[in-house]
Amino acid sequence: MTLIHATALTVLAFAASLPATAQQAYPNKAIRVIVPFAAGSTTDIIARAITDKMSQSMGQPIVVDNRGGASGTIGQAAVATAAPDGYTIMIHSSSHTVSPSTFAKLSFDTVNDFAGVTPITSTPNVLVIAPSKNIKTLPALLAYAKANPGKMNFASAGQGSATHLNAEKFKMAAKIDALNIPFKGSAEAVTEVLAGRVDYYFSPIAPVIGQIKEGNLLALAVGSPRRASALPDVPTTTEAGVPGSEFNFWIGMMAPAKTPRDVVNRLHDEVVKALATPEVKERFLKLGADAWTLSPEQFDAYIKEEIKSNAVLVKAAGLQVAN
Repeated sequence: MTLIHATALTVLAFAASLPATAQQAYPNKAIRVIVPFAAGSTTDIIARAITDKMSQSMGQPIVVDNRGGASGTIGQAAVATAAPDGYTIMIHSSSHTVSPSTFAKLSFDTVNDFAGVTPITSTPNVLVIAPSKNIKTLPALLAYAKANPGKMNFASAGQGSATHLNAEKFKMAAKIDALNIPFKGSAEAVTEVLAGRVDYYFSPIAPVIGQIKEGNLLALAVGSPRRASALPDVPTTTEAGVPGSEFNFWIGMMAPAKTPRDVVNRLHDEVVKALATPEVKERFLKLGADAWTLSPEQFDAYIKEEIKSNAVLVKAAGLQVAN
């Protein structure tokens, strides 16, 4: 009888512990997603689209925390030093792989302080210009730039950002001379181009698709290898006469380096699940964004390779390294 009683108590104790154990399962509180660009930027828009669905699926609030400035490195530093528990993660762009080449000193290691979760999207940048400039085609822009060397300028979402690198690669391939005017994010860059104070901008599609459709901005070309689904009539820069100018602009999710692998895998699976929902598919279609995922291991490898290739581009473009 004593043995049976003891066994019963053990079973009851185990059963009683189950709710407490379940409560500790990831996630059991709000998750913070740091976006290292201003609200309204493409990275921010994509982050909010994906985290809305992830929050519903994971049963916890997911709060987007915009930490713009210094070409994304302020937000990167915040994530690199965050507790590796899955409750602080980052959604960043291709700029992540540029900063090691454009900053002399960083407070973090771009490879070793982060764990890749997955890319989320690959989306073309579109070269936009204000109608007031009276330049309606890419060949016309090139003709003006070559006739007026050093007089044209272009906006970027920060020194060394993906928008900056896209423009530099285009400039080198086109053999034109134009000056980079860096801003804190796409929203500010678009405002300056609309006003005509800056000549052109290789913008992600999301912040400018409405302005293009309303005729407030002209889309001269997209910087991607293929035409954008949201702008099917706009040629690629290669089609418009500038071969070798393609640039892959991506947005992806990362976590602090020592985040447990099961948490990284859970986040990866939740992103994939969110991308498969009709709501996100429709949202991405309107943004001109194509869903793109890799395994965490594949994403880490891709990031390492892109850091190397961007280092070559930065050096070839002669970009100034920030202290």
